[in-house]
Amino acid sequence: MTPFSQNLSCLTRRFETLIERPNAVDDEWYNGVFERYRNPVLTAAHVPLDWRFDLNPATNPLLLERLGINAAFNPGAIYLDGKFLLVCRVEGADRKSFFAVAESETGIDGFRFWEEPVDLPETGEPDTNVYDMRLTAHEDGWIYGLFCTERKDPAASPHDTSSAVAQCGIVRTKDLKTWQRLPDLISRSAQQRNVVLHPEFIGGRYALYTRPQESFIEAGSGGGIGWALCDSMEKAEIGEESIVDPRVYHTIKESKNGQGPAPIKTEKGWLHLAHGVRNTAAGLRYVLYVFLSDLDDPKRVIARPGGYFLAPEGGERIGDVSNVVFCNGWIARSTGEVYIYYASSDTRCHVATTSVERLLDYVLNTPEDGLTSRACVLTRTALICKNRTLTK
Repeated sequence: MTPFSQNLSCLTRRFETLIERPNAVDDEWYNGVFERYRNPVLTAAHVPLDWRFDLNPATNPLLLERLGINAAFNPGAIYLDGKFLLVCRVEGADRKSFFAVAESETGIDGFRFWEEPVDLPETGEPDTNVYDMRLTAHEDGWIYGLFCTERKDPAASPHDTSSAVAQCGIVRTKDLKTWQRLPDLISRSAQQRNVVLHPEFIGGRYALYTRPQESFIEAGSGGGIGWALCDSMEKAEIGEESIVDPRVYHTIKESKNGQGPAPIKTEKGWLHLAHGVRNTAAGLRYVLYVFLSDLDDPKRVIARPGGYFLAPEGGERIGDVSNVVFCNGWIARSTGEVYIYYASSDTRCHVATTSVERLLDYVLNTPEDGLTSRACVLTRTALICKNRTLTK
């Protein structure tokens, strides 16, 4: 066996061992609301070897990696044809992100990427970078993918090579294989990312959760998660955006917040998963939180549990952008099970599992944020006193 063959055999063996590694619940973690798992479900190492290496010994006799992969994270998620499918953000060593579909039978392990990345069509203005696709199976029969399209800020000076404009790109598909690119969303906001399509018509119109923002990083006067209606997704344009879930001083969402995946419809209302951002001495900290909105009027929030739902733990806190969890994909099964696909520190993707029953219990029975230290102490003391009566 040649050195090339030996190295390739070793790489292939390690790759298959990773893909086939069973995942298990992390039994050192418990809060009753959801389960964490020991292993990430997708990492850079899950990306197929033939996406990274020239496997021809004649042109790559030393078996060098030609196109490196930096990270695999922030997937949109859908259950389709009996498979758990993730449209993952894969970032190359060149910092460019692209989309790729990974599938699993179980939803917690065995994720394997399809043969090739998504060949995403462009508009007349090419995307410099694309990322963070939210998938919505809409009642009109299409699966829509809304994602961030990033381009250099045309107003930036010639020497400014970092200022960018983020807008909402739109595609639709029936099978996640053939994608139709639609025009980017038109809105009055200078920047739009974290835009999510509601799965049902509202008064015969498409409904969008938005995140109006004045600059690429800072929210500025953007008030939080917005809500807007449009007549068509083929030429999507929105006017006024009303704020559904506002940013609030000295909370987990004081700097920014944004809708995660499309909400889940339940008998008690629409379940939402969102991310909240606050500033710290170490930089921005991203966590996930949950809220519930009215079934007939989804822009009206009816329950807001205080604090975060999920925050980075242990090794999840380390990565390209540390102290971050982010989610733009979850899957609710007909059985009531819910699979939450969240990324940690812009580096890898994990799964957490729960149920609609537990999420509703959590969202309806967890006290709201009292917004002051005194109010929060009173809430906690009330719980302590209630528990103390059980021991008498």
